[in-house]
Amino acid sequence: MIPFLDLGAMTSEVRDEVTSKWQQLLESGQFIGGDAVATFEQEWADFCGTAYAVGVANGTDALQLTLRAMGIGRGNDVVVPTNSFVATAEAVVLAGANPRFADVDPDTLLITGQTLKAAVSPATRAVIVVHLFGQMADMGELSATASDLGIEVIEDAAQAQGATWQSNRAGSLAVAGCFSFYPGKNLGAFGDAGAVVTSDPAIAERLVTLRDHGRVTGEHYEHGAIGTNSRLDAMQAVVLSAKLRRLEAWNQARRSLISDYRRLLDPDLVQLLAESDHAVGVYHLAVARVGERDQVRAELARRGIATGIHYPTPCHLIAPYVGYCTGSLPVAEAAATEILSLPLYPHMNAEQAELVCSEVNAVVRASASG
Repeated sequence: MIPFLDLGAMTSEVRDEVTSKWQQLLESGQFIGGDAVATFEQEWADFCGTAYAVGVANGTDALQLTLRAMGIGRGNDVVVPTNSFVATAEAVVLAGANPRFADVDPDTLLITGQTLKAAVSPATRAVIVVHLFGQMADMGELSATASDLGIEVIEDAAQAQGATWQSNRAGSLAVAGCFSFYPGKNLGAFGDAGAVVTSDPAIAERLVTLRDHGRVTGEHYEHGAIGTNSRLDAMQAVVLSAKLRRLEAWNQARRSLISDYRRLLDPDLVQLLAESDHAVGVYHLAVARVGERDQVRAELARRGIATGIHYPTPCHLIAPYVGYCTGSLPVAEAAATEILSLPLYPHMNAEQAELVCSEVNAVVRASASG
C-alpha cells in the first residue's frame, strides 16, 4: 500500500525539538502570543521576503481578515478562480463581499490575466490569485492586468509555502499573501493555523487588531474595530518554527519526486499539470489529468495506490455559491472530471514513485483500450 500522504516521517524529524519547546511552554504558561509566536512571525516574514507576518488561527481567517483590513466588504466584488478549495470564495462572502468566479488556464489550471479580465465587474475591488497545488500563477501578467483594471491583488498561497516566481517567494508579490498551515500542507502545524504576510505597515497593524477582538495595539479593553478571535497559539508556533528549518529540503524532495513522475509517466496517457514560466513550484499536490478518472482511481485503490481529487466540483457549481455564478467556466468544468492527485510527500522514495508510475500507466492504458 502506498498512501496518498504520510505525515509520520515529518513528525518524527521535529518530535524531539517540539517536545522540548512545549515543555518550556508548559512551564512558562505563555500559550497565547508571547515569544514563540513573535519568533515564528519574524521567521516567516524573513522567509517570505516581507516586512511583516501576522499569525492567525487558520488560512480562511487569513483571507477574510486581509479583505477586511483592506476595507473590502459589502457592495464590493472580488475575483477568485473557480478551480480552488472553497475557502477562497468562502472568505470573500464572510467578509461581506461577492465572489466573481474566473476560469483557469488549461495547462496549469491557474487563473490568468485573460480569465481575470473576463470576470471583473464595475464593483470589483480585488482579485485573489490562488497558487494552487503548490504552483505559482503568472504574477507578472496578473499584476499588470490588475493594475490596468485598477484593482488590488491578494495572494492565496495556502498550498505554496516556499514557491517562487522570478525568485520572489509566494506571498511577497501582492498587497498581502495568505497562508494556511493545516497539517497536510508543505509547512503544516499539528492543528489549524495560518498567517498573512505583507510589507504594508497599515495592513499589518489592522490585521493585528482584527485578529484580537478589535483591540487597539497595546491596550486590553480599548477596541477600535469589530474584530474576532483568530490568534495563532504558541503551541502551533513552536511546531511551525521547527518545521520551517526543514521546509526547503522537504520542498526539494517533492520536486525530485515530480521529476521522476514526469520521466516515468506516459505523457500520451497521463498529463501532469504544467508549471508557469519563471515559476518554481513546491508541489503540494501531484495533479494529473486522465481519461475515465473514476474508473482509474478505483482500480488504483484496488492495487494499493491511494489517490485524491482536488477538487471534484468547481466553486461556482457548489450549491451555496451558485447564486454568484454568471455563466459557464468550461476549462475548470472539464478538468474537474479528469484531475487525479497522485501520492506525494517528502519522505516518499524513488522506488515508491516508480511503482506508482508503473501502476498508473498500466491502469490508464487498460482503461483507454476498453
